[in-house]
Amino acid sequence: MWEQKGCLAATIAAMPADVVELVKDFRFEAAHFLPHVPAGHKCRRMHGHSFRGEVAVRGTIDPAVGWLIDFADLKRAVDPVVDRLDHYLLNEIEGLENPTSELLAIWIWNQLAPKVPQLHRITIEETCSSRCHYFGGGESGVGSGR
Repeated sequence: MWEQKGCLAATIAAMPADVVELVKDFRFEAAHFLPHVPAGHKCRRMHGHSFRGEVAVRGTIDPAVGWLIDFADLKRAVDPVVDRLDHYLLNEIEGLENPTSELLAIWIWNQLAPKVPQLHRITIEETCSSRCHYFGGGESGVGSGR
């Protein structure tokens, strides 16, 4: 048994530093309204969504354990953030006074980034055909200033 583990670890250690991406899905129900859209716009009225999201991490496999991150550790980081959103009026949450999909993705990123150093992407789906991907501010400045 130990011989097999040693062999597997040696195999992984000998592998090129391939980058992998792991994704943890989450869901929550919430109401919101968009206060800055023009008068008469349907999203200015309070309404709700069955939000679906993804937290993606990216990096190289740790040869000692054979994974990038334990899915359970990722879930422990994501669950408290989802609990702050589920069945709430998003506009009443500090930092989400204008809870567009874009700003919600950035808000979630900011909650998770200190706890999940391999964080690569946040995806928020308001509907089955409308979603936002956020990849962090990065050096390009894209996404900053929101």
